[in-house]
Amino acid sequence: MEINLKKHLEEKRSVILEKWFEAIMATYPTDSTGFLKKQKDRFLNPVGHTFSEGIDGIIEALIVGEGFAESLPFIDDIIRVRAIQDFSPAQALSFVFSLKRVVREELEKEIRQNQLYDELLKFESEIDELALYAFNIYVKCREQLSDLKTDELKRMTFTLLKKANLMSEIPVEEFEHEHRERDLIKIVENDSNE
Repeated sequence: MEINLKKHLEEKRSVILEKWFEAIMATYPTDSTGFLKKQKDRFLNPVGHTFSEGIDGIIEALIVGEGFAESLPFIDDIIRVRAIQDFSPAQALSFVFSLKRVVREELEKEIRQNQLYDELLKFESEIDELALYAFNIYVKCREQLSDLKTDELKRMTFTLLKKANLMSEIPVEEFEHEHRERDLIKIVENDSNE
């Protein structure tokens, strides 16, 4: 990205951040957006604070051009929040692509006057790359949630079975001994079959 587009992004950074934040808030139900937008305290509104800090860090990384080879903590924080909310994967990650629209709208005049189309395409490619990283983070978060739900279900089932006296505990030594015997039998069977 050439200096011209970077310069214009830096000049209109606060407006771009504000409009991008508005675009993100538009993905939430109307009753919660008022609180997320107005409450600035990071302890009273950790989600809004996470988004504000995160999108500022993303814009900074895009302007500086440091790339996304390193894990970006700000995108990670936003994706973690959106992964546990009631969004489809497309909805959860749509905020990344909304930055393209915001930048085009805010810098439309500058892009046209200075013929910055190639720079804009490069910038938008970087946003696409960011979206790919965001998707990887999203998938990992959803896998972790699924694992947590599965573990909790196992614990609950075990507890219920135990309370209903439908399950008895096998002493650890006896359990390990049975498994060692089975493993030895399998090894002997495999050796004799060969």
